[in-house]
Amino acid sequence: MPKGENTKATILQTGLELAGQVGLENITIGVLAQRTGLSKSGLFAHFNAKENLQVAILEAAEQDFATSVILPVLKVEAGVSRVRALVERWINWGERLQGGCIFVMTATEFADRPGKVRDCLKRQQEEWIDCLRRIARSAIRVGDFSPDIDVDQFAFDLYSLLLGFHFHHRLLQDERTRQRQEHALNRLLQGFGYNEPGPGNR
Repeated sequence: MPKGENTKATILQTGLELAGQVGLENITIGVLAQRTGLSKSGLFAHFNAKENLQVAILEAAEQDFATSVILPVLKVEAGVSRVRALVERWINWGERLQGGCIFVMTATEFADRPGKVRDCLKRQQEEWIDCLRRIARSAIRVGDFSPDIDVDQFAFDLYSLLLGFHFHHRLLQDERTRQRQEHALNRLLQGFGYNEPGPGNR
């Protein structure tokens, strides 16, 4: 990796870690310059504006999410096994980040604020929700889900489950959150036609 690209990658990784501590809104070129030991003019040359820097941090998080969660999950056998792998990897990814899932945090900050950051976040989440729909369709094709299910509803329900986990785990620090998440996921899967195979059917 050329030196300039390596420097930019370091800046974005630092920005991603810092966003988990103070929120994306509080990430500025000056703050990152101080944290990385680089000059403000050097950082400005990479991003030109605070908003561009914030968008670049979200895009770096998107790439990391794709590498750590989506791509490995797509290698799992289609159906409920893939759904379970997706939930597990999403949770593990969020726990690895300071402050939890940056997309959840940023949505709270920018949901009602028009601009490049909101547009980027909206596009990312629309693509993520579409990924959930595609996973539901693959579960239909292999016979794990009923053929007449509403894949939009599945995407909504599964995403709501993940957001609920984030809230209970990060804020309420409920010790039973993982247990409740497993119970909620099982009920969700059953609602879309999945029947857990018994010992005699495996």
